[in-house]
Amino acid sequence: MVENRKYRAGCLLACGFLCLVCAAALRGGSRSVYSESRFTEAEASTSSLENDTVLLGGMPVGIYMETDGVMVLNTEQIEGIDGEEHDPASELVRSGDYITAVNHQGISGKADLLEAVDEIDGDEVILTLRRGEDTMDVTLVPVEYSPGKYRLGIWVRDNVQGLGTVTFLTEDSRFGALGHGIHDTDTNVLMSIDNGRVYRTSIQDITKGYSGSPGTMEGIIVYNNYNVLGSIDKNTEAGIYGTIDRIGELFDEQIPIETASKEEIHKGDASIRCYIDNELKEYEIQVTDVDTSGSEINKGIVIQITDPELLEKTGGIIQGMSGSPIIQDGKLIGAVTHVFVQDSTKGYGIFIENMLEQVESSDSSNIVSN
Repeated sequence: MVENRKYRAGCLLACGFLCLVCAAALRGGSRSVYSESRFTEAEASTSSLENDTVLLGGMPVGIYMETDGVMVLNTEQIEGIDGEEHDPASELVRSGDYITAVNHQGISGKADLLEAVDEIDGDEVILTLRRGEDTMDVTLVPVEYSPGKYRLGIWVRDNVQGLGTVTFLTEDSRFGALGHGIHDTDTNVLMSIDNGRVYRTSIQDITKGYSGSPGTMEGIIVYNNYNVLGSIDKNTEAGIYGTIDRIGELFDEQIPIETASKEEIHKGDASIRCYIDNELKEYEIQVTDVDTSGSEINKGIVIQITDPELLEKTGGIIQGMSGSPIIQDGKLIGAVTHVFVQDSTKGYGIFIENMLEQVESSDSSNIVSN
């Protein structure tokens, strides 16, 4: 059965003055190798990108990622068959842990965990946990809540779904998106992923933002094989990364662009490229500050929306724009990552250098942040 879901973008973190701006979604088709396109013309019949040149993004996609193990959200008390309250996982299992095995039998998702729990016969249960860089076994006593039925008292999650904007594509078909990591909404931990996919999507609605309440995008994602555009293999604080298989569908207009070093970025005129009202285009902004100290990987650029059209449509930066390319002096300098909650015309961006460092690392990453 086809799963047809509607998501509100910008799901992942809201704090007092900033909000991660989880981005939007768009198109799909068959594989392309940059031939018969603007890219080929611009590169004078060469079929590969220079080291500092990528294809320009700005297109929204649907995101689905499965966790590497089953992520623990919380523990809870359970009323046992004896009428007493029990908390079997308290002090043993923590929010943000990943359960990777039950009684030394590997599990990959909630279905495996539920099956393992159904087989409990009342004896002690050994859970294998991954906590940050460490792996450990903990032993807990399950609670019998009904004759022959047991529970562990643990809330879990094994996947995340939503919308995001692709920033760029390299010659190796590697993409970078979002510019910030995908964190669990309950634990705020950067999610450790086993695998993921990107899908075609269509933006259905935009809610305009205002002071104290950033706007949002809403889109429809149909999770089936026909709509798969590529795979995700990395979730880092600098964004999500993977491979696009159906390049011609997502990158309908293939625009090569040079990337800038952080030292080239300066205060002044710039633009962002994003998908608003069924149109992919650039909108005027100002770069108001540049911080090359590296203290926060995804907040090196401070921007302000100045384009009257974009301000009229969205009120500024909305939850759905993260990953939108930032362009200055004809070069790609970064991507939108955050909006200032108290002033939706302003926000942060990540240096494109930081994103390229991640995409150039070809090893699949299962990174956990504390």
